[in-house]
Amino acid sequence: MKRYILIFLLLIVFAVCGTLLLTSCSASEKGNEDYIRIHVRANSNSTEDQTVKLAVRDAIVQYLTPLATRVKSREEMWALMEEKKSEIKKAADDTLYSCGYDYQSTVSLRSESFPTKTYGDLTLEEGVYDAVIVELGNGEGNNWWCVAYPPLCFIAAEETGTEEVIYRSWIAELFKK
Repeated sequence: MKRYILIFLLLIVFAVCGTLLLTSCSASEKGNEDYIRIHVRANSNSTEDQTVKLAVRDAIVQYLTPLATRVKSREEMWALMEEKKSEIKKAADDTLYSCGYDYQSTVSLRSESFPTKTYGDLTLEEGVYDAVIVELGNGEGNNWWCVAYPPLCFIAAEETGTEEVIYRSWIAELFKK
């Protein structure tokens, strides 16, 4: 009798573990759909191209920050990015021009495969994500990235009382509490 109870308990444990494993696998697959990434890809890995990439990043973040703070859903953010695509390109091109570069940017919204990336305490697993891709010139250099939705990587400068944008992850801050 004890043997049957032990076998029964082991079957229950295996069933629970299997269910938890399947649930966690499907949750991580669905997780990519919850994010919109933004990438600024430099023309090359030269010091100059990497430096201007950061200036372009700052211009785009400064432009998007007040818009992103009002977005309430992923679908709303995607629609906003599509609507403001030409303004994102203009911010990038104006920055390139003012820094003396003769190449321009291209901006596209698409699903793309990305490797695992960590932002602070948040890790986005390898997979396909919807993204706003800003390529500077040839777009062959290292990139800067953040999560546009939910807006994890920027907050409005006016909230901090400074002129600079502060990058942070509110999800990471929740885990620290």
